[in-house]
Amino acid sequence: MSAFNAFKANVPVAWSPNLYVTLVRGIPGTRRLHRRTLEALRLRKCNRTVMRWNTPTVRGMLQQVKRLVVIETEEMYNARKQKQVNHQAWRSPLVVDHNPNQAPLTVTNPST
Repeated sequence: MSAFNAFKANVPVAWSPNLYVTLVRGIPGTRRLHRRTLEALRLRKCNRTVMRWNTPTVRGMLQQVKRLVVIETEEMYNARKQKQVNHQAWRSPLVVDHNPNQAPLTVTNPST
């Protein structure tokens, strides 16, 4: 599975003053210019996210390493983090009742 698939947009793309940049491809085997650009962006390890201002300089740097990074706006980043929190939240357990007086294998969910 591609590393880019984890960063699908959960909200519409809109202009944001801040960009969240995540390194999804490793540094080994990349060109020296790209390594220096990633160092300037403070992306030293894979799967690390940094926040940068949305300036023409930063956008030019990101254009150089666009195949190595994933770029998100502030709204996209917050929506992805909220989706992760919801996915990891505790859920009520399923209760299986094996009482012989009732129909066999009745599955009930106590939260409903």
